[in-house]
Amino acid sequence: MLGGMSSLDSNPAGFQLDGVPSVFARVVVDDFGSRVFDYSVPKGVVVQVGARVRVPVRTRNVLGTVLELSNSTEVSGVRPIASVMSGEPALNPALLKLAAWMADYYCCPLEAAIRSVLPQVIRKSEMTHQERQVVRLIQVPSEEGRLALQSRAPLQAAALAALEQAGTPLPVTELTKLSDATHAVVRALERKGWVAVEMERMERDPFRKEHFVEDQNLTLNPEQTIAFARVCATLEPLQEGSPVPKPFLLHGVTGSGKTEIYLQAIQRVLEQGRTAIMLVPEISLTPQTVERFRSRFAASRHEVAVLHSHLSEGERHDEWHRIRSGRARIVIGARSAVFAPVENLGLIVVDEEHEPSYKQEEAPRYHGRDIAVLRAHLERCSVLLGSATPSLESFHNVSIGKYELLEIASRVDDKRLPYIRIIDMRMESRNPVISGKLLTAIEARLKKREQTILFLNRRGFSTSMLCEKCGYVCECPNCSISLTFHRGANRIVCHICGHLAVAPSKCPECKDPGIRQKGTGTERVEDVVQKIFKTAVVRRMDADVMQRKEAFRETLSAFKAGKIDILVGTQMIAKGLHFPNVTLVGIINADLGLHMPDFRAGERTFQLLTQVAGRAGRGDVEGEVFVQSYTPFSPAIQFSRHHDFTGFWEQEIEFRKQWEYPPFTHLILIQVRSVHQARAEFSIQTLARRLGENLPPEVVLSEPAPAPLEKSHGQFRFHLMLRTKAILRLSRYVRGVLDKMTFPEDVIVTVDVDAYHLL
Repeated sequence: MLGGMSSLDSNPAGFQLDGVPSVFARVVVDDFGSRVFDYSVPKGVVVQVGARVRVPVRTRNVLGTVLELSNSTEVSGVRPIASVMSGEPALNPALLKLAAWMADYYCCPLEAAIRSVLPQVIRKSEMTHQERQVVRLIQVPSEEGRLALQSRAPLQAAALAALEQAGTPLPVTELTKLSDATHAVVRALERKGWVAVEMERMERDPFRKEHFVEDQNLTLNPEQTIAFARVCATLEPLQEGSPVPKPFLLHGVTGSGKTEIYLQAIQRVLEQGRTAIMLVPEISLTPQTVERFRSRFAASRHEVAVLHSHLSEGERHDEWHRIRSGRARIVIGARSAVFAPVENLGLIVVDEEHEPSYKQEEAPRYHGRDIAVLRAHLERCSVLLGSATPSLESFHNVSIGKYELLEIASRVDDKRLPYIRIIDMRMESRNPVISGKLLTAIEARLKKREQTILFLNRRGFSTSMLCEKCGYVCECPNCSISLTFHRGANRIVCHICGHLAVAPSKCPECKDPGIRQKGTGTERVEDVVQKIFKTAVVRRMDADVMQRKEAFRETLSAFKAGKIDILVGTQMIAKGLHFPNVTLVGIINADLGLHMPDFRAGERTFQLLTQVAGRAGRGDVEGEVFVQSYTPFSPAIQFSRHHDFTGFWEQEIEFRKQWEYPPFTHLILIQVRSVHQARAEFSIQTLARRLGENLPPEVVLSEPAPAPLEKSHGQFRFHLMLRTKAILRLSRYVRGVLDKMTFPEDVIVTVDVDAYHLL
């Protein structure tokens, strides 16, 4: 029999087992959506709120999470919990509240929210810690005994000397390498009472191969000092009843030393015995951030833990438990690190808070920045959002008094911002990949042994293959986009669904051999640059070549060491990276994202151009940026040219206000998709009609329409957009309507609250 379903409200007059007061646990079961079931806690078993448990469901035991404990239940026939997975609860009260809020706000099942908060390797509870044998020195023989041992058993003497020199216990395998001792030698020393062989937990450290040199705090300039002092004023633990400090928005130009403020603020938090979380938008930024943090906190290296999706399951398991146990008090990672199980949280830092990559693309579709702000409120601690190009949402929160603004208008050591030149590609003859002016600038940097970054946010060699005779374009059979040509593999690839095929040598339609490659990707840029500058070391960083786990770190380390002259890449090299010898940045095509059917297109273009430009001139030599564009007079390009965030904000916010787009409203994007076009279209029309029946009056409901990317992964996609100022009310309304509707089995409906991508 299935455990009884109940609400989360206890009922003192409820059911009791055998007339004796008992303890009941309300459990949300994995893969059962938001359904909560009651189970009894067996006598002598200790269960805490947030614990992972195995519970019976029909004929099998499944995993679940304890939401609440009660002395009563409203249902009969309650079955007991089968087992408790660990002594410590996996989720603390703040994280449980966070998961419940996410389920309510982002219109998703509670179980899905908990799935985001707890890593899969922790939810499965199948992996254990690795252990190894270590040898610990207990007693050192006298000088006379040492000489005697040296003559009778030289290998034993060598093993003792190696242990004494190390000063710490050594793994058996390492000791045998250092002293040529065998396992028999170690056992002989153990029998004599000179050493002890013990089992030691061996942690899988993702940065175990890295060596960090201790670093010291840098001297803050006046602007940094003012910002740091204001943050520090809110870092003291709050008294009961004291208001939670407002979130800080640190708006500092690229190279203004925001990271130094993060480091010193986190150091202040550690001195108070508290913990900190540092979020970065891209996994590619994590190695450099970890290096800087571990160098600064080298004396306590193991205080820094890392959480992101490129960790192995073992590494994620060990890092999570290191955080949970309190041994790691600083957590660095991408958006999911906001759920790190730290206790006594003192500060959350969100670097590059404007980045769209903080938005989760699977249910629950949360935004890491917003969850950081909410968690800081629940844990009554400070949160610091940093960016050179803040999101319009965050800057709007400053303008209405919800956030406090801290500004740094100049670079450290009064270094000048890079000079930005706009190149009108309409004036370039023969439509080259790289303009003559940019080529000349690259050549000048190579002669000076300075480094160059070339940015293009598009992978592959050519963006399409086109027959100039009949007009045939190689298109993806599953998605409504053209296939991208990758010359290295001689394949045409879909960057949406991954479909690939051999590149045709002639037109598949008319058989004309004159099929051409059109457009430019990073692979082509790398090829062109390498052919022109034959002696230069050119490397590429994009998703095609960064597939190995260590590829990010190795390439960035080589670039930092000066082993790479020209680095070509996509947005993974666009922000947060600090390389003092980079004096030139070339933006190959600034128009790529500018004409997308998305109201955020201008904002994203401005942010991306400003961030990429900020990689130049961070050392002693002034930087220069070349921006190639076919629409050079676009406001996003012109404002980025002058590093004018305020000017861009003023014109863009008027557009948003006029059309009631975020941040003046919240947006819910509902997508209906199916392999059958007619079913998807009928379903979204039916859903729109149901939503419109009792729609709150302040909600603006758009007409259902095909998505801009009409077909993806073989499914036809239709969109429906709702806008409102009362988002929680609308989320609950949408959830209620969907719960009452039944869709065909092949129709999938997704709800994206505060959607960031409208394609």
